Amino acid sequence: MTGVIQRRNGGPLFIAEGDLVTQRALDAGCEPVAVLCSEKGEARLAVFAPDYERYSYLASEDLRREITGLGVPLDVISLFKRPEPTNIDTLSASFTRGVLVDHVDNPVNIGSLARNAAALGWDALFLDEDSGDPLARRALRVSMGNAFHMPHARVANVLAFITALHSVGVATIALTPSVDATPMGEVCIASARRLLVFGSERDGLTDDVIAACAHRVRIEMNEEVDSLNVAAASAVACYTLRR
Repeated sequence: MTGVIQRRNGGPLFIAEGDLVTQRALDAGCEPVAVLCSEKGEARLAVFAPDYERYSYLASEDLRREITGLGVPLDVISLFKRPEPTNIDTLSASFTRGVLVDHVDNPVNIGSLARNAAALGWDALFLDEDSGDPLARRALRVSMGNAFHMPHARVANVLAFITALHSVGVATIALTPSVDATPMGEVCIASARRLLVFGSERDGLTDDVIAACAHRVRIEMNEEVDSLNVAAASAVACYTLRR
């Protein structure tokens, strides 16, 4: 089970850790393959999964720890079939407030970002080919399963994607710590449709990507700190720029 989900583009299966993420996966229509659980976990499954006996297996702490390789014998550890990917053309045509991540490969950041965006009313997550998988085990755990409420799709060419959205009136907004960028508290965005663009924590967005965006925006902060963690920055930006 442990080697299935950490590839960036995802495998045929994904792991849901805990009863809450398992419940949200089931609520999202994902098909379970197997669930390892304790007696306490089985009682929780019975509340929200009436047919849990069809795919669940009671297992001791040692067995759950050994089989999953997670180190912590959670009461519920589930394996699901990965849902069909969201069509990029459909999602790019229908979203109102979207987030694009470019070279953000840490699954913890991806999970936090998906949770922030979902909580604050953003309705699409786009990822370049090198960014992490929202359905990776750690990403799902951090997002508390909220990644299921955030439609996501892969973008083959970030520059072309931004350019195409700009041409149909989407406000494209690059987040950057550059001192000459517009402070977030002062930015004025007329279009209801908007796309926030985040880069990696180490290098940020490339000059080409920043130049392709209609707005360059920075979060005002103490000058002794050069930047925020991308997950924290996404929370600030998704809240401030949602209207």
